[in-house]
Amino acid sequence: MISSNTIVKINKKNLSYNYRLLCHIANKSIGAATIKANAYGLGDIEVFKILYKEGCNHFFLATTEEALTIRKINKKVNLYVLNGLEDNNLNIFNKHDLIPILNSKEEIDILIQSKYFKTKFKFGIHIETGLNRLGICLKDLKNRLIKEVNLEILISHLASPDEFKNKYNHRQNLKFMEAFKFFKSIKYKSLCSSAGIMNNNNLHHNMIRPGISLYGGYNYIGLKKTFKIKPVIFLKGKILQIKKIDKDEYVGYNQTYKTKKIIKVAIVGIGYADGISRLLSNNGKLFFKKDSYNIIGRVSMDSITVDISNSKYLIKTGQYMELINESFTIEKMAQKNGTISNEILTSISSRVKREYC
Repeated sequence: MISSNTIVKINKKNLSYNYRLLCHIANKSIGAATIKANAYGLGDIEVFKILYKEGCNHFFLATTEEALTIRKINKKVNLYVLNGLEDNNLNIFNKHDLIPILNSKEEIDILIQSKYFKTKFKFGIHIETGLNRLGICLKDLKNRLIKEVNLEILISHLASPDEFKNKYNHRQNLKFMEAFKFFKSIKYKSLCSSAGIMNNNNLHHNMIRPGISLYGGYNYIGLKKTFKIKPVIFLKGKILQIKKIDKDEYVGYNQTYKTKKIIKVAIVGIGYADGISRLLSNNGKLFFKKDSYNIIGRVSMDSITVDISNSKYLIKTGQYMELINESFTIEKMAQKNGTISNEILTSISSRVKREYC
């Protein structure tokens, strides 16, 4: 068996725990799950199976292709396609029982003019409430035939859900509720993604759709302290070589690091081709057991050099050093890179082996 240079371990118990926790927080709402972008890089099929066992029956995907991947393994659950029709024929959605979220009046017109209008064809509508991304404005719903149908789901998206005191959230919620009157009936109403769930009970409506919080992200430290979101991923790279480097030698591309004494280094087989940001060059750390070690020189495509001169452990080739673990979470990695945990997860490349434990 080939031993992978890079491994990301996904803790199934913690993933399940986070889903149950979020459902408990919004206990008057249905708990859906957002598994778009290959479940934020963790593997959509495996994550789907884990959450389905927890009783989740509603899943949000970005594209039709993503939804079809899940439909192949399960014919029962509700699969919502956030990107709408994507110029695809309505027959595809009908044949595979996928629920497109219509985002424009043009898409609504396509449905109205089709043979599926006023049938059992399921669809949703995304209302623009202030994020000004995908979504249809309220004015474009007035006096339209769409109000005569029974709508499967109405959604919108908060712009600042992690800012608990931001009045814009309340403003968006009011606009969202204003849209209710345009439809004969609405089965599901969903405004909240991860941070919104923890923000305010008034934002929950009857369906929540967590994403990053399922996978251990919280974007705001108060969320972790209050709600105990657990880490889900652990990322590590294999040590390919250990050697000594003399004083006054340069390490890595472009001579960005110069040794001041003889040092001992580990060359770890993980780099930016695996999703590790070059911003960690001469800046980040790797972990062995409970100790941390500085990255020296540039992060390369396939490797990182780490100074292990002062290690109290006997570190050998073939062992692994961690980049993300229980103490240095995806949130801390995101802060180190000046980004958000969503990007950290979705940047982990396909050549990194996924292990579910």
